[in-house]
Amino acid sequence: MQPTLLTIILNYKTPDMTLQAVQAALREMQGIKGRIIVVDNDSGDGSFEQMQQEVIAKGWTKEDRVKVVQSGRNGGFGAGNNFGILTGLKDNPDVDYIYILNSDAFPDKGSIHALVKALQDNPEIGFAGSYIHGPDGDPHATSFRFPGVLSEFEGAIRFGPVSKLLSNYAISLPIPEATQKVDWLAGASMMMRRSVLQEIGLFDERFFLYFEETDLCRRATKAGHPVLFVRESEVTHIGSVSTGMKTWKRMPQYWFASRKYYFTKNHGAGYALLVTSAHFVGGLLWRARRLIQSKPQADPDHFLRDMIVYDLRHFPTRDSANIPEIPTP
Repeated sequence: MQPTLLTIILNYKTPDMTLQAVQAALREMQGIKGRIIVVDNDSGDGSFEQMQQEVIAKGWTKEDRVKVVQSGRNGGFGAGNNFGILTGLKDNPDVDYIYILNSDAFPDKGSIHALVKALQDNPEIGFAGSYIHGPDGDPHATSFRFPGVLSEFEGAIRFGPVSKLLSNYAISLPIPEATQKVDWLAGASMMMRRSVLQEIGLFDERFFLYFEETDLCRRATKAGHPVLFVRESEVTHIGSVSTGMKTWKRMPQYWFASRKYYFTKNHGAGYALLVTSAHFVGGLLWRARRLIQSKPQADPDHFLRDMIVYDLRHFPTRDSANIPEIPTP
């Protein structure tokens, strides 16, 4: 029996690029039952109206293949995708798989079919994600281990002997050369089994941006549904277009909020404090090496200070999760 796919593409002030992603996804969804929901995350710049008009003009609304909706608020990545998922399931409750695709990500030939096949062939797998590369073909690191105390220290100290000693704890995995299970995947191109989301819930909307995929993959893994990196599925990704991360001079407060919430929620307030302490010590040692060896700056301005100040101001708060459930088909 052919599965049904619901694809969600979240837009925030990038309507032209979002429509390019829609076009690429439509091409790669040929032969697959389903539709695309484009969610405008309250851009407020005319994106919603522009995309509605162009989708109609291009004929993509025929056979109800593409629908553009307005979330009405910018609740972040997870909330926007949740809105699209719930909208799509309301219209068609018999969806088998849900595919989230970034607005600056363009599926290559056969990529979506490869993810569908991976989930069909491996019924124990909860989520499947793609091999991501830039427009120049360079691979992007999108498969990771779950973060913890030792991974925070290793990432902050940036010292070869320590990284070698703690190689099994480094967050970023060596880019896999073949399909394999991983802890978590970046959400630029990730397909999720609807039944797993039925069991564990959708994205936790307490995360505005960052760590939401980590949390969702952790919940799936804990429930017995591993995450699979699918090498045969390739996607071209520009990266950080909506967030502007590549041009950040200083880390935004919502990044620190998401980081602290992830550790507090999943491991407790004491562990979250220990993680921050490990990062702080590693960061101080790295900065000492920078002074001695004249190494270039690697973090945004005032990163360590901002992290410590944020955590201390919000310690030991433990916010309740906000995880919407999907309706039973």
